[in-house]
Amino acid sequence: MDADDTGPVSYDEAKDSRHGVAAEHPTKPDTPQKLTGPTWKYVAGKTLREFLGDDCLQLAAGLTYYLVLALFPALLAILSILGLVGQSQQTVETVTGIITDLGGTSIADTLRPTLMQLAQNSSAGWAFVIGLLVALWSASGYVVAFGKAMNRIYEKGEGRPIWKLRPLMLLVTLVAVILVVIAALILVVSGPVAQAVGGAIGFGSGALLVWQIAKWPVLLIIVIALVALLYHATPNVRQPKVKWISLGSVFAIVVWVLASAAFAFYIANFSNYAKTYGSLAGVIIFLLWLWITNIALLLGAELNAEIERGRQLQGGIRAEEDIQLPPRETTTLDKAERKNAKDARRARALRKTRGESAQPTRND
Repeated sequence: MDADDTGPVSYDEAKDSRHGVAAEHPTKPDTPQKLTGPTWKYVAGKTLREFLGDDCLQLAAGLTYYLVLALFPALLAILSILGLVGQSQQTVETVTGIITDLGGTSIADTLRPTLMQLAQNSSAGWAFVIGLLVALWSASGYVVAFGKAMNRIYEKGEGRPIWKLRPLMLLVTLVAVILVVIAALILVVSGPVAQAVGGAIGFGSGALLVWQIAKWPVLLIIVIALVALLYHATPNVRQPKVKWISLGSVFAIVVWVLASAAFAFYIANFSNYAKTYGSLAGVIIFLLWLWITNIALLLGAELNAEIERGRQLQGGIRAEEDIQLPPRETTTLDKAERKNAKDARRARALRKTRGESAQPTRND
């Protein structure tokens, strides 16, 4: 008998697209090294097809809109926290320097005045606390939108009620902001600042050299953790172990760095945005860069989803049509299903009575 008809796995948990087998089912490969060559080949091709099939370019455009709305509240929160240790303005200079290297001078020049103003306007006391909470709430809008895009990639509906979802997304935003603050402090403690700090605590030139080299792997780990956090916490899907999600995170970061460098090269040598958009050229370039960033993030998410599909297929689980991962919660989905069933009964009553009544009968 064909393995596709029986299979080594019980499929009682996967009777429809809203359910799935356990995230770590025993028949699935437990390390990336155990995925076969044909599986990796299938994953690569399927990732690209699903990326296009899920309209990820359009999803990235929508995410860019939410990112623009969330970006400056998030930056305000980050700079407010850094202002407590007196490093907000130094951070602005460091970050804009990195943006210049990645995305070109146009993007950095567009951001610098606003960032400096945010750094100078950071407050203290209750005003700081209230401002920080408002900024985090505003910034969480992007995280919510990203979760909806992730649900589309995994073909799951949002089953968590709003009173659970928004606090969770706010917590994810807070953790993301803390990670960015740590990364910013690591960036700031370099060059003359690192020498001053090292001299104050008795570190020699050798220790400072080690720090200058070691900080980059640490920053990379923080960025990977930030992307993995979005991949793991935002969708209504019980994800596999972090080691699997990290693959897509690393891939997204590599794609983002390469795409940013290529975009900066294009802007510097071939584009005529200044002639076309005039004084708005910097803003347009910045928006395009954010769009590229979201494209890279969604591409990494698609890779994670298809790696999971490949694991399931190699483990004998029927994942040809749907990735068999269980949802975190189905409360709102069940509620919507009941409402749809009620609407269907009323619609049948209208049809049968030719519009005289929408009251369902017992037979409906």
